[in-house]
Amino acid sequence: MVRVMAVGVFDLLHAGHLHYLEQAKNLGQHLTVVIAHDDTVRIRKHEPVTNHDLRCRMVGALKPVDEALIGNHPDQPMYDILNIVKPNIIALGYDQEHAEERIRNDLNERGFDEIEVCRVSGLSEDLDGTRKIIARILNMREERE
Repeated sequence: MVRVMAVGVFDLLHAGHLHYLEQAKNLGQHLTVVIAHDDTVRIRKHEPVTNHDLRCRMVGALKPVDEALIGNHPDQPMYDILNIVKPNIIALGYDQEHAEERIRNDLNERGFDEIEVCRVSGLSEDLDGTRKIIARILNMREERE
């Protein structure tokens, strides 16, 4: 069985997230999604709109997802989650800023050289990202005022 791991914040769940997870699931038979810990989101992006428990519950309810879990606290080693998930493939979203080559090198250095890293393609819709959705809502609000 090919085990795929996808990672993300998944704040304000939208069609782009679903597309990413559908593509990730197509890479194997079992999809585990690691939801970013709230403190990680605060450090790397913004204050999360929904907490990691709710984001994990929502993502776990999506059809392509076999398992959803909350990622490590930022004080813990990021790659420790691989010992729990044991993926054959790590699927990256089209807009995730992770450098594939750097991840491959990090995996090799930690003895995970058998894990493949694969970037999936994006959704062709215009509202495929949280920032795009927020911008559209704000624009619609300004037009009404």
